Amino acid sequence: MTIKEIARQLGVSKSTVSRALRDSSEISQETKDRVLELARQLNYSPNPIALSLLNNRTHTLGIIVPEIANPFFSTAIGGVEDIAYSRGYHVMIYQSHESYERELIDVQHIATRRADGLIVSVSSQSEKHDHFVELQEKGIPIVFFDRVSDAVQTHKVIVDDYKGAYDATEHLIKEGSRRIAHIAGPPNLSISRNRLQGYRDALQKHGLPFRDEWVVASEYSQSEGTERAYQLMALRERPDAIFAASDRIAMGVHWALRQLGYRMPEDIALMGFSDLSISALLDPPLSSVAQPSFEMGQQAAELLLELIESKSTPASFETRVLKTNLVIRRSSMKNIS
Repeated sequence: MTIKEIARQLGVSKSTVSRALRDSSEISQETKDRVLELARQLNYSPNPIALSLLNNRTHTLGIIVPEIANPFFSTAIGGVEDIAYSRGYHVMIYQSHESYERELIDVQHIATRRADGLIVSVSSQSEKHDHFVELQEKGIPIVFFDRVSDAVQTHKVIVDDYKGAYDATEHLIKEGSRRIAHIAGPPNLSISRNRLQGYRDALQKHGLPFRDEWVVASEYSQSEGTERAYQLMALRERPDAIFAASDRIAMGVHWALRQLGYRMPEDIALMGFSDLSISALLDPPLSSVAQPSFEMGQQAAELLLELIESKSTPASFETRVLKTNLVIRRSSMKNIS
Protein backbone atom coordinates (compact mmCIF):
# COMPACT_ATOMS: atom_id res chain seq x y z
CA MET A 1 0.00 0.00 0.00
CA THR A 2 1.32 3.42 -1.01
CA ILE A 3 0.54 7.08 -0.49
CA LYS A 4 -0.53 7.15 -4.15
CA GLU A 5 -3.32 4.61 -3.49
CA ILE A 6 -4.55 6.47 -0.41
CA ALA A 7 -4.64 9.69 -2.44
CA ARG A 8 -6.55 7.97 -5.29
CA GLN A 9 -9.23 6.55 -2.97
CA LEU A 10 -9.74 9.87 -1.17
CA GLY A 11 -9.57 11.98 -4.32
CA VAL A 12 -6.75 14.18 -3.02
CA SER A 13 -3.15 14.79 -4.05
CA LYS A 14 -0.19 12.69 -2.88
CA SER A 15 1.34 15.76 -1.24
CA THR A 16 -1.86 16.26 0.79
CA VAL A 17 -1.67 12.68 2.06
CA SER A 18 2.03 13.07 2.86
CA ARG A 19 1.43 16.28 4.84
CA ALA A 20 -1.52 14.73 6.66
CA LEU A 21 0.59 11.75 7.71
CA ARG A 22 3.23 14.18 9.03
CA ASP A 23 0.55 16.09 10.99
CA SER A 24 1.30 19.27 9.03
CA SER A 25 -0.49 22.44 10.09
CA GLU A 26 -1.18 23.14 6.40
CA ILE A 27 -3.81 20.36 6.35
CA SER A 28 -7.22 20.62 8.01
CA GLN A 29 -8.02 18.29 10.89
CA GLU A 30 -10.90 16.81 8.94
CA THR A 31 -8.60 15.80 6.08
CA LYS A 32 -6.01 14.43 8.49
CA ASP A 33 -8.65 12.26 10.15
CA ARG A 34 -9.83 10.90 6.77
CA VAL A 35 -6.26 10.11 5.69
CA LEU A 36 -5.31 8.45 8.98
CA GLU A 37 -8.48 6.36 9.09
CA LEU A 38 -8.01 5.05 5.55
CA ALA A 39 -4.29 4.41 6.21
CA ARG A 40 -5.31 2.34 9.25
CA GLN A 41 -7.93 0.40 7.26
CA LEU A 42 -5.45 -0.33 4.47
CA ASN A 43 -2.68 -1.24 6.94
CA TYR A 44 -0.41 1.40 5.43
CA SER A 45 3.21 1.32 6.69
CA PRO A 46 5.43 4.29 5.76
CA ASN A 47 8.74 3.65 3.99
CA PRO A 48 11.41 4.14 6.68
CA ILE A 49 14.04 5.30 4.17
CA ALA A 50 11.69 7.87 2.69
CA LEU A 51 10.77 9.06 6.17
CA SER A 52 14.41 9.44 7.15
CA LEU A 53 15.06 11.60 4.11
CA LEU A 54 11.93 13.63 4.77
CA ASN A 55 12.61 14.19 8.46
CA ASN A 56 16.41 14.25 8.22
CA ARG A 57 16.41 11.41 10.77
CA THR A 58 17.45 7.77 10.47
CA HIS A 59 16.53 6.78 14.03
CA THR A 60 19.96 5.18 14.27
CA LEU A 61 22.59 5.71 16.95
CA GLY A 62 26.27 4.90 16.55
CA ILE A 63 28.42 3.62 19.40
CA ILE A 64 32.21 3.25 19.33
CA VAL A 65 33.97 1.21 22.00
CA PRO A 66 37.58 0.02 22.20
CA GLU A 67 36.62 -3.67 22.20
CA ILE A 68 33.32 -5.54 22.36
CA ALA A 69 35.07 -8.58 23.86
CA ASN A 70 35.71 -6.54 27.00
CA PRO A 71 32.72 -7.39 29.24
CA PHE A 72 32.62 -3.83 30.60
CA PHE A 73 31.93 -2.42 27.15
CA SER A 74 29.56 -5.18 26.05
CA THR A 75 27.48 -4.54 29.17
CA ALA A 76 27.50 -0.79 28.52
CA ILE A 77 26.31 -1.46 24.95
CA GLY A 78 23.43 -3.43 26.46
CA GLY A 79 22.48 -0.35 28.47
CA VAL A 80 22.55 1.83 25.35
CA GLU A 81 20.37 -0.63 23.42
CA ASP A 82 17.92 -0.89 26.33
CA ILE A 83 17.10 2.81 26.06
CA ALA A 84 17.52 3.19 22.30
CA TYR A 85 15.13 0.42 21.29
CA SER A 86 12.52 1.54 23.81
CA ARG A 87 12.52 4.92 22.03
CA GLY A 88 12.38 3.53 18.49
CA TYR A 89 16.09 3.78 17.62
CA HIS A 90 18.50 1.19 16.27
CA VAL A 91 22.17 0.94 17.26
CA MET A 92 25.22 0.53 15.01
CA ILE A 93 28.22 -0.84 16.95
CA TYR A 94 31.84 -0.10 16.04
CA GLN A 95 35.16 -1.16 17.59
CA SER A 96 38.26 1.02 17.55
CA HIS A 97 40.50 -1.81 18.81
CA GLU A 98 42.39 0.90 20.74
CA SER A 99 43.48 2.41 17.40
CA TYR A 100 43.28 6.12 16.57
CA GLU A 101 43.14 5.32 12.84
CA ARG A 102 40.27 2.86 13.29
CA GLU A 103 38.43 5.42 15.40
CA LEU A 104 38.78 8.00 12.60
CA ILE A 105 37.38 5.55 10.06
CA ASP A 106 34.48 4.66 12.38
CA VAL A 107 33.57 8.33 12.85
CA GLN A 108 33.68 8.93 9.09
CA HIS A 109 31.43 5.93 8.49
CA ILE A 110 28.93 7.13 11.08
CA ALA A 111 28.75 10.50 9.31
CA THR A 112 28.28 8.80 5.92
CA ARG A 113 25.54 6.54 7.24
CA ARG A 114 23.67 9.58 8.58
CA ALA A 115 23.45 8.35 12.18
CA ASP A 116 21.43 10.70 14.37
CA GLY A 117 24.07 10.69 17.12
CA LEU A 118 27.15 9.00 18.55
CA ILE A 119 28.05 7.49 21.92
CA VAL A 120 31.77 6.88 22.32
CA SER A 121 34.49 5.70 24.69
CA VAL A 122 37.77 6.88 23.17
CA SER A 123 40.65 4.60 22.26
CA SER A 124 43.85 4.56 24.31
CA GLN A 125 45.84 5.76 21.28
CA SER A 126 43.66 8.81 20.61
CA GLU A 127 45.54 11.90 21.72
CA LYS A 128 43.74 14.21 19.25
CA HIS A 129 39.97 14.49 19.18
CA ASP A 130 39.39 16.86 16.25
CA HIS A 131 37.38 14.20 14.42
CA PHE A 132 34.71 14.36 17.13
CA VAL A 133 34.54 18.16 16.91
CA GLU A 134 34.13 17.90 13.12
CA LEU A 135 31.31 15.39 13.57
CA GLN A 136 29.52 17.82 15.90
CA GLU A 137 29.96 20.59 13.33
CA LYS A 138 28.14 18.36 10.81
CA GLY A 139 25.15 18.38 13.16
CA ILE A 140 25.66 14.93 14.71
CA PRO A 141 25.64 15.18 18.52
CA ILE A 142 28.04 13.14 20.68
CA VAL A 143 27.98 11.82 24.24
CA PHE A 144 31.10 10.34 25.85
CA PHE A 145 31.16 7.63 28.51
CA ASP A 146 33.94 6.14 30.65
CA ARG A 147 36.85 7.39 28.52
CA VAL A 148 36.00 10.98 27.74
CA SER A 149 37.55 13.88 25.87
CA ASP A 150 38.14 17.20 27.60
CA ALA A 151 38.54 18.84 24.17
CA VAL A 152 34.89 18.27 23.17
CA GLN A 153 32.05 20.19 24.81
CA THR A 154 29.16 17.80 25.32
CA HIS A 155 27.47 15.51 27.85
CA LYS A 156 29.64 12.87 29.56
CA VAL A 157 28.95 9.85 31.78
CA ILE A 158 31.77 8.63 33.99
CA VAL A 159 32.33 6.90 37.31
CA ASP A 160 34.25 8.33 40.25
CA ASP A 161 37.55 6.75 39.22
CA TYR A 162 39.48 8.77 41.80
CA LYS A 163 37.42 7.58 44.78
CA GLY A 164 37.32 4.01 43.50
CA ALA A 165 41.12 3.93 43.32
CA TYR A 166 41.49 5.70 46.66
CA ASP A 167 39.18 3.19 48.37
CA ALA A 168 40.95 0.24 46.74
CA THR A 169 44.38 1.42 47.87
CA GLU A 170 43.15 2.22 51.36
CA HIS A 171 41.66 -1.28 51.62
CA LEU A 172 45.06 -2.81 50.80
CA ILE A 173 46.67 -0.60 53.46
CA LYS A 174 44.13 -1.60 56.09
CA GLU A 175 44.77 -5.25 55.26
CA GLY A 176 48.41 -4.73 56.20
CA SER A 177 50.18 -4.04 52.90
CA ARG A 178 52.91 -1.38 53.02
CA ARG A 179 54.71 -1.74 49.67
CA ILE A 180 51.82 -1.16 47.26
CA ALA A 181 52.52 -1.02 43.54
CA HIS A 182 50.17 0.34 40.89
CA ILE A 183 49.84 -0.81 37.30
CA ALA A 184 48.28 2.26 35.69
CA GLY A 185 46.51 2.54 32.36
CA PRO A 186 47.69 4.65 29.38
CA PRO A 187 48.52 8.12 30.76
CA ASN A 188 46.67 10.02 28.02
CA LEU A 189 43.33 8.66 29.29
CA SER A 190 41.57 10.60 32.05
CA ILE A 191 40.46 7.38 33.78
CA SER A 192 44.11 6.31 34.11
CA ARG A 193 45.18 9.67 35.54
CA ASN A 194 42.29 9.80 38.01
CA ARG A 195 42.95 6.26 39.26
CA LEU A 196 46.65 7.01 39.66
CA GLN A 197 45.83 10.14 41.67
CA GLY A 198 43.49 8.22 43.96
CA TYR A 199 46.26 5.69 44.60
CA ARG A 200 48.80 8.44 45.36
CA ASP A 201 46.53 10.31 47.74
CA ALA A 202 45.64 7.17 49.70
CA LEU A 203 49.34 6.42 50.19
CA GLN A 204 49.98 10.00 51.30
CA LYS A 205 47.10 9.98 53.78
CA HIS A 206 48.49 6.88 55.48
CA GLY A 207 52.13 8.02 55.44
CA LEU A 208 53.33 5.46 52.91
CA PRO A 209 55.92 6.27 50.24
CA PHE A 210 55.13 6.83 46.59
CA ARG A 211 57.95 5.20 44.65
CA ASP A 212 58.37 5.65 40.92
CA GLU A 213 59.62 2.09 40.40
CA TRP A 214 56.38 0.75 41.89
CA VAL A 215 54.22 2.53 39.30
CA VAL A 216 54.24 1.19 35.74
CA ALA A 217 51.96 2.02 32.80
CA SER A 218 50.12 -0.60 30.77
CA GLU A 219 47.50 -1.00 28.08
CA TYR A 220 44.20 -2.26 29.45
CA SER A 221 44.98 -5.86 28.49
CA GLN A 222 45.72 -9.16 30.19
CA SER A 223 48.97 -9.73 28.30
CA GLU A 224 50.42 -6.39 29.39
CA GLY A 225 49.30 -7.05 32.95
CA THR A 226 51.39 -10.23 32.90
CA GLU A 227 54.44 -8.37 31.58
CA ARG A 228 54.17 -5.62 34.19
CA ALA A 229 53.79 -8.17 36.98
CA TYR A 230 57.04 -9.85 35.96
CA GLN A 231 58.67 -6.41 35.87
CA LEU A 232 57.51 -5.50 39.37
CA MET A 233 58.37 -8.84 40.94
CA ALA A 234 61.91 -8.63 39.54
CA LEU A 235 62.64 -5.53 41.66
CA ARG A 236 65.12 -5.84 44.51
CA GLU A 237 62.44 -4.58 46.89
CA ARG A 238 59.31 -6.30 45.67
CA PRO A 239 55.81 -4.95 46.41
CA ASP A 240 53.56 -6.80 48.85
CA ALA A 241 50.40 -5.63 47.02
CA ILE A 242 49.45 -4.62 43.51
CA PHE A 243 46.53 -2.38 42.58
CA ALA A 244 45.77 -2.81 38.87
CA ALA A 245 43.87 -0.11 36.97
CA SER A 246 41.54 -2.70 35.41
CA ASP A 247 40.44 -6.28 35.94
CA ARG A 248 41.91 -7.25 32.57
CA ILE A 249 45.31 -6.05 33.74
CA ALA A 250 44.74 -7.74 37.12
CA MET A 251 43.95 -11.08 35.44
CA GLY A 252 47.33 -10.96 33.73
CA VAL A 253 48.97 -10.17 37.07
CA HIS A 254 47.05 -13.01 38.72
CA TRP A 255 48.36 -15.49 36.15
CA ALA A 256 51.96 -14.23 36.45
CA LEU A 257 51.97 -14.40 40.25
CA ARG A 258 50.76 -17.99 40.18
CA GLN A 259 53.39 -18.90 37.60
CA LEU A 260 56.06 -17.38 39.82
CA GLY A 261 54.85 -19.36 42.81
CA TYR A 262 53.52 -16.46 44.92
CA ARG A 263 50.50 -17.01 47.14
CA MET A 264 47.68 -14.47 47.11
CA PRO A 265 47.12 -12.72 49.42
CA GLU A 266 49.71 -14.19 51.84
CA ASP A 267 52.77 -13.19 49.79
CA ILE A 268 51.17 -10.44 47.75
CA ALA A 269 47.66 -8.96 47.69
CA LEU A 270 45.92 -8.07 44.44
CA MET A 271 43.13 -5.62 43.58
CA GLY A 272 41.53 -4.85 40.21
CA PHE A 273 39.07 -2.29 38.82
CA SER A 274 35.77 -2.99 36.96
CA ASP A 275 34.60 -6.19 38.69
CA LEU A 276 34.16 -8.30 35.58
CA SER A 277 32.06 -11.42 36.09
CA ILE A 278 35.07 -13.70 35.54
CA SER A 279 36.92 -12.05 38.44
CA ALA A 280 34.90 -14.00 40.99
CA LEU A 281 35.83 -17.28 39.27
CA LEU A 282 39.60 -16.93 39.62
CA ASP A 283 41.53 -18.85 42.30
CA PRO A 284 41.75 -16.98 44.56
CA PRO A 285 38.79 -14.76 43.55
CA LEU A 286 39.83 -11.23 42.62
CA SER A 287 38.91 -8.18 44.71
CA SER A 288 37.85 -5.26 42.53
CA VAL A 289 36.16 -1.89 42.21
CA ALA A 290 32.69 -2.35 40.69
CA GLN A 291 31.41 0.05 38.03
CA PRO A 292 27.73 0.32 36.97
CA SER A 293 28.48 -0.26 33.28
CA PHE A 294 24.90 -1.04 32.21
CA GLU A 295 23.65 2.14 33.90
CA MET A 296 26.44 4.13 32.23
CA GLY A 297 25.18 2.96 28.85
CA GLN A 298 21.59 3.79 29.74
CA GLN A 299 22.42 7.30 30.91
CA ALA A 300 24.62 8.00 27.89
CA ALA A 301 21.75 6.98 25.59
CA GLU A 302 19.25 9.14 27.49
CA LEU A 303 21.52 12.19 27.24
CA LEU A 304 22.15 11.62 23.53
CA LEU A 305 18.44 11.31 22.75
CA GLU A 306 17.84 14.57 24.60
CA LEU A 307 20.37 16.26 22.29
CA ILE A 308 18.86 14.66 19.17
CA GLU A 309 15.24 15.44 19.98
CA SER A 310 15.73 18.86 21.53
CA LYS A 311 14.92 21.84 19.36
CA SER A 312 17.68 23.95 20.92
CA THR A 313 21.25 23.54 22.16
CA PRO A 314 21.39 23.13 25.97
CA ALA A 315 22.63 26.12 27.95
CA SER A 316 25.27 23.89 29.54
CA PHE A 317 26.48 20.33 29.21
CA GLU A 318 26.31 17.78 32.00
CA THR A 319 28.91 15.39 33.37
CA ARG A 320 27.24 12.60 35.31
CA VAL A 321 29.50 10.90 37.86
CA LEU A 322 28.28 7.49 39.00
CA LYS A 323 29.42 5.79 42.19
CA THR A 324 31.76 2.83 42.46
CA ASN A 325 31.90 0.30 45.26
CA LEU A 326 34.50 -2.14 46.55
CA VAL A 327 33.92 -5.85 46.07
CA ILE A 328 36.25 -7.62 48.49
CA ARG A 329 37.31 -11.19 47.75
CA ARG A 330 40.10 -13.51 48.80
CA SER A 331 42.91 -11.99 46.67
CA SER A 332 43.28 -8.97 48.97
CA MET A 333 42.12 -10.29 52.35
CA LYS A 334 45.28 -10.68 54.41
CA ASN A 335 43.52 -10.22 57.73
CA ILE A 336 41.59 -13.47 57.75
CA SER A 337 41.37 -15.05 61.17
